[in-house]
Amino acid sequence: MSPLTITARDAATGPVLEVTGDLDHATASELRRAVDGLALTAGHLLVVDLAGLDFCDSSGISALLAARGLATEQGARMALAAVPANTARILGIVGLDQVFSIHPDVSVATAVDSGR
Repeated sequence: MSPLTITARDAATGPVLEVTGDLDHATASELRRAVDGLALTAGHLLVVDLAGLDFCDSSGISALLAARGLATEQGARMALAAVPANTARILGIVGLDQVFSIHPDVSVATAVDSGR
């Protein structure tokens, strides 16, 4: 079991949350709190960088969906970056790869967004 660490930083397109460790039943509330603490505004892109994600269960996926919902409520959008293969597989199986904007890394996510 890897402890969850969430680091926030700003990009030109909006906030980036770097998530490392296990995103599961015991830690999903930490992601929810981190997103709640962001100052999202209309036009922002929230990027959740999952490059350091070791494990994600259904509670973690629910927390990602809640983050997307909060971003949408604020008039912002959300993208996932560097989704590990095992998590990407699950997102695909349940159809969430059609709900989330998924990019190979943060630089691609923010570059794609800056072209809009």
